Amino acid sequence: MAFDKKLLEIVACPVCKGKLEYNKAKQQLICKADRLAYAIDDGIPVLLANKAEPWTDEA
Repeated sequence: MAFDKKLLEIVACPVCKGKLEYNKAKQQLICKADRLAYAIDDGIPVLLANKAEPWTDEA
C-alpha cells in the first residue's frame, strides 16, 4: 500500500507538533526539529513517540 502524500498536510510530529517530511526510500516520516523518524507500516504512519527512531541527516 502506498503512502498518501496528502496526509502530510494534516499530520504533525507528536513530540513538537512540527511539520513532517516524507522519506520515500526508507518509508518514514521525518521530524528534523526533533531528529526523529517515524515508520510507515502498510501505508499508515506510526506516529508514536516511543516507536520513533533517531534520525541523522545522511545528505
